[in-house]
Amino acid sequence: MDADLDTLATALYVTTDDLLKTSPHLAPWRPAVGITPKLSDAELVTLAVLQALLGFCSEARWLRHAHAHLSDLFPYLPKQPGYNKRLRAAADLIGRVIRALATDTTWWTDDVWVADSTPVECGRSTHTVGRSELAGWAQYGYCASHSRYFWGLRLHLAARCRACRSASRLPAPKPMSARCCWASWPPTRPWWPPGPARP
Repeated sequence: MDADLDTLATALYVTTDDLLKTSPHLAPWRPAVGITPKLSDAELVTLAVLQALLGFCSEARWLRHAHAHLSDLFPYLPKQPGYNKRLRAAADLIGRVIRALATDTTWWTDDVWVADSTPVECGRSTHTVGRSELAGWAQYGYCASHSRYFWGLRLHLAARCRACRSASRLPAPKPMSARCCWASWPPTRPWWPPGPARP
């Protein structure tokens, strides 16, 4: 278990648990009499966020990974049908947690938004991958729109509300990669093409 991911999981669990204590009506409905679930709602939200961060699209594969690597954080893990049922029931709770986390960051008041993302393929053969100077930056990733894997970077466009491009980012395609390269918009090149003045 990565130490940073462990810290993130703990902070997310505490935030969700505090939110549920102050606003218990956000929890999914359950009958007054029944068996208390072994996996709490805060643990369920934390588990779902970790699944997204680690890039697991299959719930079955994610639960197998969690059983093998996250048993110290989650003593009990449900089977895939029960996990899917709990996630569907907690959709509103997950949305409220996302909103609570968003309002607690600078992105809530900032006017910079990620508008688009596209893969930038840098090589195909194993020889190219081995001798390329991008070997320290580029990685293998999956492009869902083209239904194929690629070796390269992923270009993220950051745009402001007034349609003024501020910067573009070229991180590695894997979601947890910390290696990235910033390619700023050249300061001498205007955003609007030459021509009549725009409003």
